[in-house]
Amino acid sequence: MEEKAIISSSLYQDPLRIYFVMIEDLEKAKESIYLETYRFENDPIGIKFRNILTKKAREGVKVVLLLDAWGTSVSSKFFKDLIDAGGQVKFFKKLRLTINLLSANHERDHRKLLLIDRNISYLSSINISNYNLNWRECSLRLTGSITDAFINIFKQNYQLNNTYKFDKKRHTRLVKHNGFEIVRDVPSVRIQRIRKKILNHIVKAKTQIIIESPYFLPTWLMMDRLISAAKRGVDVKIIMPQRSDVTVVNVLRQHYLGRLHEGGVQIMYYKPTNLHAKLMLCDDRFYVGSANFDYRSFRYMFEIGLFGDDKQVHDQVKDHCMQTLEDCIPFDYTEWKKRGFTKKLIEVLLLPFKHFL
Repeated sequence: MEEKAIISSSLYQDPLRIYFVMIEDLEKAKESIYLETYRFENDPIGIKFRNILTKKAREGVKVVLLLDAWGTSVSSKFFKDLIDAGGQVKFFKKLRLTINLLSANHERDHRKLLLIDRNISYLSSINISNYNLNWRECSLRLTGSITDAFINIFKQNYQLNNTYKFDKKRHTRLVKHNGFEIVRDVPSVRIQRIRKKILNHIVKAKTQIIIESPYFLPTWLMMDRLISAAKRGVDVKIIMPQRSDVTVVNVLRQHYLGRLHEGGVQIMYYKPTNLHAKLMLCDDRFYVGSANFDYRSFRYMFEIGLFGDDKQVHDQVKDHCMQTLEDCIPFDYTEWKKRGFTKKLIEVLLLPFKHFL
């Protein structure tokens, strides 16, 4: 009999609750812990995680960390006790001097995975940091055999050597696991598998599309697909924070929003704080992952996403979206039209840098 990919799923959005359940699971770990994240900080949250990881390593649990060297501010000294206890810590792609300095150093590991005992998987938007404690996040906790698939993907990224040369086809190969699809991206102008999968779902949508993203800078093709969906009667909603933590993105996105609104796409602003979730609903299918809906994620980042139509996960993602919408206000097209020449000029001047924001 085929083993179920997932036995249970839970979706969390409050950072303190996410950290609490993660720590509970870490405390119970018996065999292995794999953690991959963009940001790990020397603050109360980072220290709490480091200390429990060190404790588990001393108990004989295999502990392996893969941390992005750009996003993470701590050094290996921060993890000295963990390393002395047998834990492994690797910093992904340290900054280096090169001819294409900006683009090469933008090729970051933006994935966020926590994998415990070959049975528990967290696929998240959240980092290990105090920085995002009051944000609205998305962390999908899964139990079941799908954890093995995520572990294999983690190991493949961890094993990249210091040159970070990789086979793009091999490192982005679609992983199907009992009805779920794990889609990976690596820095590439052409491949961009998550973006292509999202576009495919948008084209096939018949009733509803909901997207949540903190940094919404869509490609022109994605804009056209969203507008086409709205024109054929699909209820299309894009949810973003009224003010994200990246001011320049808040400015540049204005260049796109008017055309989307004119095409029938509903733009909703989440008011309370930064909305940092990265997800999509298309009819009965979902996407949850690490990739933002922007050029930088699609082109320069190591990203990961889960696609599927599992009803349990779908309903949890839908409930999350409905709760988000309760704290949203609609995009004000009239005010957008009134913005001055200087603001419009700044938007245009920022366009050439959209891949780096």
